[in-house]
Amino acid sequence: MVKNIMIVGVGGQGALLASKTLGQVLLDAGFDVKVSEVHGMSQRGGSVVTYVRYGEKVYSPIVDKGEADFIVSFELLEAARYTEFLKADGQIVVNTQKIDPMPVITGAAEYPEDLVEKMTAAGIKVDAIDCLELAQQAGTAKAVNIVLMGRLSKYMDFPVENWLSAIEKLVKPQFLEMNKKAFMLGRA
Repeated sequence: MVKNIMIVGVGGQGALLASKTLGQVLLDAGFDVKVSEVHGMSQRGGSVVTYVRYGEKVYSPIVDKGEADFIVSFELLEAARYTEFLKADGQIVVNTQKIDPMPVITGAAEYPEDLVEKMTAAGIKVDAIDCLELAQQAGTAKAVNIVLMGRLSKYMDFPVENWLSAIEKLVKPQFLEMNKKAFMLGRA
């Protein structure tokens, strides 16, 4: 059986490292893994989506509507934007940070209020966490992606050591301890 995870956010937030970390954990566990490229405006500020699919045999990297077991979101509005991709019993893990999209910046639109409450009222399981605050506690605001992976790890049946090993393989030595701390703060 194939499991599907979508990582959504805003360009420049580290979605690529998040998807590589997740992919490494899954490969190390012996799964066939397909990770799509980051789709969207990957320059800072645009919407980005990465698909991670794993199982005994995976043929396509693309996740269709209603297929995502998890949506991991760097930003509230991005989580709300992709809810139609979530399975009926799927789980959203979202950073509570708000990043204004261009229509809000230009004054053409307002940032929607109470997004977590609206998603929850629609019957969606939402785990909302202030990843930026935890990343700063770990020593760098740039570790929001690893905090999110820490939170996601609570819902997946892989030992913490596997996640930390993946981080060790992908993160430069000078940033390793900060990232490990960020992971553990997210998991806690």
